[in-house]
Amino acid sequence: MRIHTTVRTTALPLLLAGTLLAAGCTKEDDAAPPAPDKPRTVTSVSGCAKGSWTDPADLAPDRAPARCAPRTPAPRPLSKERSLTIATGTLSAEYVAPLQMALEKGEFKKEGLNVDLKVLPTPDALPLLAKGDIDAQWAAPEAAVMNGITSGFDIKWTAGNFSPGPHSKSGLWVRLKKDETAAHVPMAGRTLGTMIGKGSVIAYPMNRALKKHGGGLDEIKFQQLGSADVLTALQNGGTDAAWLLDPVWRKVDGDKKYAFLGGQPRGEPLGGLLFGPNLLKKDPDAGVALLRAYIRTVNTYFAADYKADKAFARELAELLKTDEDVLLSTPSLRMDWEIRAGTTDRLQDAYRAAGVSEGVRVPESKAVDRALYEEAVGHK
Repeated sequence: MRIHTTVRTTALPLLLAGTLLAAGCTKEDDAAPPAPDKPRTVTSVSGCAKGSWTDPADLAPDRAPARCAPRTPAPRPLSKERSLTIATGTLSAEYVAPLQMALEKGEFKKEGLNVDLKVLPTPDALPLLAKGDIDAQWAAPEAAVMNGITSGFDIKWTAGNFSPGPHSKSGLWVRLKKDETAAHVPMAGRTLGTMIGKGSVIAYPMNRALKKHGGGLDEIKFQQLGSADVLTALQNGGTDAAWLLDPVWRKVDGDKKYAFLGGQPRGEPLGGLLFGPNLLKKDPDAGVALLRAYIRTVNTYFAADYKADKAFARELAELLKTDEDVLLSTPSLRMDWEIRAGTTDRLQDAYRAAGVSEGVRVPESKAVDRALYEEAVGHK
């Protein structure tokens, strides 16, 4: 069953404070010492041998994402059915397709999981995840997430989602001035229109693209715009540059008045599944089962250029409730469950440059847990 929920967004600092206050009601003297984590047994998985794991330090843009054989890793049903809730900001975006397809094809059910997808904005879902009111979040380690971890939230990034295909131009576009070329566009002092705030993971590739052209997040002026206004503002001169998502960038691609300056790094997912205490500590078996179903869905339906299969593309468009021609107008995403080394460090550097994060970096060991997806594919 899928749950579509619309809620009022609450200020994150207030939610963080309330959650931490509730957590602090137990007297320190009365609290039992935490039990040591039991070592988990990892065994080899049929169909997930060579190619099912890549070195996290490999940041090559043409790196082949990890893959198992189709329909693997095979289901290993839990002894007792679990009901899990996964929060997601949307059910219609293409990057949510593996979760939607896993529901549609019964992949979660095969693991003994009854999964609900609940639409919640990140600021609302984050405290619920930390408290155990929801089990996982399909989101990204945004500034709010990292700040929450600093504040004591037991949340970790446990699986990646995607990186752009080699022909994607989703990202930073600029309207060229007279005599400017795409090779070098002085960006310092210009305005940038975006529907995505400075605390989003997009701050990292945005900052990287700006620095290549003499700018940076601290040297441009942000204009927060609605999704329907970003392209219009770029075209009518209301903003100098804009971060254009799929499939909006198609509207300016090929027009010599505009230049594409860069997008999300290829081969480096910037989001995916976040787990809270329920799946990290209380029931990691269910966490591995969830990841196994997700990984199996990627291997079976999204292993390569999934839009080349027109019948599948039609099915996917219906599932996402989007127009098939719109879906086919952009390249397939490179679905990727792995997390690259150092991504959370690079994200935090960008948040600091944007002025939405201060203090010491959250170390990767506190923000990322690769052990559960490694167990799901049998990597020791």
